[in-house]
Amino acid sequence: MVAILARGVGWAGIALLIVFVGLVALYSIVPPVSTLMLTRTIEGKTYERDNVPLRNISPAAVAAVIASEDATFCLNDGVDWGALHKVLSGAGEDGPSRGASTITMQAAKNLFLWPGRSVVRKGVEIGMALVLGKAWSKARTLEIYLNIAEWGDGLYGIEAAARRYFHKSASDLNASEAALLATALPNPIHRNPAHPTALQRRLAARVDAKVHESSDRLTCLPR
Repeated sequence: MVAILARGVGWAGIALLIVFVGLVALYSIVPPVSTLMLTRTIEGKTYERDNVPLRNISPAAVAAVIASEDATFCLNDGVDWGALHKVLSGAGEDGPSRGASTITMQAAKNLFLWPGRSVVRKGVEIGMALVLGKAWSKARTLEIYLNIAEWGDGLYGIEAAARRYFHKSASDLNASEAALLATALPNPIHRNPAHPTALQRRLAARVDAKVHESSDRLTCLPR
């Protein structure tokens, strides 16, 4: 009985791996949907998302999200091992915090994994991020992340967020608006970029400063 169960688990693992590899290949050329979007659809809820190519997103928005979420984006292999080590050393039984997540890791989580935090999920997320780091270009990874990131209840992607909060396309976002959108990512349900709190404004100022400090590090993206 144990042997049969073990074989079943093994075959299930192989099947999931095949599905993952297939989706990675598919999402390299077609707009993906996140697990949160799928969940809303299954629950009979609607969501708002307008997929746009990276070239149609303001450079200020691209720079702000990278500065806020993953300063080593162009340098890491999908995982920022230094940051991860620091956070892991202080992590509890729920696993490391968002501070250890790169943009690639967040893309992997949003596309393939469940919400919440745990050591198991973080381990799977790291493995997936390493695969994505090899399979996709930096530009494609960022393009996908910006189009599936949550910016409010039922609101996904930077184009939909720009239109809701600032009544303009993502291509027209200025540096201030981009920084406010970036600061909303860690808590998109409670942080409104159009009506920022004092804390959000301070965080946005820090993001803007980081953008100016690291503007020459975005060599992995097309200009």
